[in-house]
Amino acid sequence: MSELLPAIEIETAPDPRCAVIWMHGLGADGSDFAPVVPELRLPATPGVRFVFPHAPAIPVTCNGGYVMPAWYDIYSLDEAGRRADEAGIQASCDAIRALVARENARGIPCSRIVLAGFSQGGAIAYTAGLTHPEPLAGIVALSTYIPAPAALAAQANAANAATPVFAAHGTQDDVVPLQLGVAARDFIQARQHPLTWQTYPMGHSVCLEEIVAIGAWLAERFGAADA
Repeated sequence: MSELLPAIEIETAPDPRCAVIWMHGLGADGSDFAPVVPELRLPATPGVRFVFPHAPAIPVTCNGGYVMPAWYDIYSLDEAGRRADEAGIQASCDAIRALVARENARGIPCSRIVLAGFSQGGAIAYTAGLTHPEPLAGIVALSTYIPAPAALAAQANAANAATPVFAAHGTQDDVVPLQLGVAARDFIQARQHPLTWQTYPMGHSVCLEEIVAIGAWLAERFGAADA
């Protein structure tokens, strides 16, 4: 992943001053969440650039070695956790960091950048965000988990020790069980991050109420960054 990941970009206004880098789930691609941008109901200013990167296609062990877009390999699944390829997690975090650096080069500082993700993409948002060497505006983690809690605890960067987090999960999720989302929530709470936690009566998906709540949270983050 030495080259920048390909991505879909959507700007809510010319010359955006803030950015959201939003990672899709296992087997999807960057187009998966692009349609949510208008549903977020963000204010007209400041303008926001949404970057929806495409994960590379790799064999995924837990899916019989089938090649699909994935941020890292998952060796096994169970309700208590995931056994994941930590080197692959690190490689994806590095790739997301490169996208952050591109936003910096385009005039958007880290303090106006949010990392967001759904499912496996949310696992990367948690990991890349909490280990980033400069303070970010926030982390959005949807229907997800922390894939390597011990490694993240060891590598978490003090620069993002107080980064706000919006985390949400479906109470009927049969892909990433709610208890994994709760464990991630507890990890974040134990580290005393400002946390917004929501559950919704749904499966492994998102709903309009959730998207509107994310939009309000982003507007608050970017309003504070723009002040």
